[in-house]
Amino acid sequence: MHKYRELKVWQRALAFTLAIYRESKRWPSEERFGLISQIRRAACSIPMNIAEGAGNDSAKEFCRFLEIALRSTYEVMTAIDIACGLEFLTNECAEVLLKEADEIAAMLVGLMKSLGWRTGVSKS
Repeated sequence: MHKYRELKVWQRALAFTLAIYRESKRWPSEERFGLISQIRRAACSIPMNIAEGAGNDSAKEFCRFLEIALRSTYEVMTAIDIACGLEFLTNECAEVLLKEADEIAAMLVGLMKSLGWRTGVSKS
């Protein structure tokens, strides 16, 4: 078991999620059940899956949840691209968010590798 609150990647993912919530507040209200809901759920999934995975004794199981967090990070990145294309976000804001998401993704991969993850194969 890992103390997830001490993990830098969890801390960054939580801050990133809060940033996504703050930015998406400004989007058109008709997107409340569309892109806003989608990006917020995907963003929340990142720190939540890190935390859930940290509760496992098995490195393989932890990696499984980290992979889900990684996929959610990519989902958020795509939603940011869509929001930017629809002019809900400025290019500058999108760049900042995408850079942070990219760094979180790299941190997730690094943590998975440290746990023995090798292209989908983990140590138990």
